[in-house]
Amino acid sequence: MHLLPVAGRSLLVTTFSVALVFLASQAGMADDWPQWMGPQRDDVYRESGVINAIPEDGLKVKWRVPISGGYAGPAVANGRVFVTDYLAASNEISNNPGARQDRQGKERVLAFSAESGEKLWEYAYDRPYSISYAVGPRCTPSVDGDLLYWMGAEGDLVCLQVETGELAWRRSLVDDFGAEIPIWGCSGHPLVDGDLLYVMVGGEGQGVVAFDKRSGEVQWKALDTKMGYAPPSIIETSGTRQLIIYHPEGVSSLNPKTGQQYWEIDIEPAFEMSIARPMVEGNRMYASGIGNQSVMIELEEDQPGAKALWYGEPKTSVYSGTATPLFVDGVVYGSDCSVGSLIAVDASNGDRLWTNFQATKPDETRFIKHGTAFLTRLGESDRYLVFSEVGDLLVAKMTKSGFESLGRFHVLDPTSEAFGRQVVWTHPAYANQTGFFRNDKELVAVDLAQE
Repeated sequence: MHLLPVAGRSLLVTTFSVALVFLASQAGMADDWPQWMGPQRDDVYRESGVINAIPEDGLKVKWRVPISGGYAGPAVANGRVFVTDYLAASNEISNNPGARQDRQGKERVLAFSAESGEKLWEYAYDRPYSISYAVGPRCTPSVDGDLLYWMGAEGDLVCLQVETGELAWRRSLVDDFGAEIPIWGCSGHPLVDGDLLYVMVGGEGQGVVAFDKRSGEVQWKALDTKMGYAPPSIIETSGTRQLIIYHPEGVSSLNPKTGQQYWEIDIEPAFEMSIARPMVEGNRMYASGIGNQSVMIELEEDQPGAKALWYGEPKTSVYSGTATPLFVDGVVYGSDCSVGSLIAVDASNGDRLWTNFQATKPDETRFIKHGTAFLTRLGESDRYLVFSEVGDLLVAKMTKSGFESLGRFHVLDPTSEAFGRQVVWTHPAYANQTGFFRNDKELVAVDLAQE
């Protein structure tokens, strides 16, 4: 056996020790939240060391910074928080769900230090609005390496340098593709996957468009559909990666590389309001929308294919509006746009297991139109972070048997009017043992670390 000289052995030990330290630090690194619904777009917060209940004395607020109007949640990556807003020339707002409102102002992308809230940079441009609920942008930025991708409410698709906020490239869905902007604005968060950026555009042969993420050049177009409001998503089943597009007339599966269609299942939400991402567990996918429309889809296991298992009926299922449901252990949990409560549904047949208003608006007991709660699962547990439309953060235990509140903390005030009440309809971000929340006036960082 050959022994290394003392110096060699010392170098080997030192190198090994450094490697162990590096691996340990990597294992303990905080998860980023670089896009809507988190790193995997599944609304699971996998970071360790976070609270599993809210103490009676509440939570610590790390910082608050002023921002302007918007429905877009923040994204967190590389020690920065990215949020978008609309700096209106006038504060007058009229939220008529059936009519567009003309407003003048600037759309902005803002970057802050995740640790201190210090403003790092701003990218802004003039953008007249002609949409209903013209408060501000809908789409959360998507951060991929050194680039940030984002789509404004009127179809401005921008790619920015993460470090500086400088423009890398820009496209207009209206000017470049003749897109029709939906009455409630563009809200389908763009999706980065590999070298491609997938964007809902709408129109003949261009329902979804794949761009080269570095240059903004079109790589392929697919589907004769309107834009709708739902984001693209990627799943992998039957050994095949599939691009899932929920458009106003159905759920389609495409080859992510070419746009070739694999299958489509019909579902037509009212007012073309396909909004919530279809969620998957095992070989089942659940899609729902406005107007009591829902379908449970069975995905084929040996090839890309699908069939409808059941469609929702009155007083069954959960019909999702602005918040995407979660699909866990054979149960679908989601806030219902018709009843307004949080509802748990048996995925095998659509039967409702329980309903609860604590998660949406706790002073209601029977009905609230578009009552909304944003759900995030804590790892693989039965505990969830629940952000209600009244600006409260809850920790709750949810199973098929029921809902149990494990504490509530008021983070910020609801500032947007909807159906005669004040609401906050923005999905939070969770990273660095911190929750990041926004309304139309401020961005707030709340400490979620276990003591």
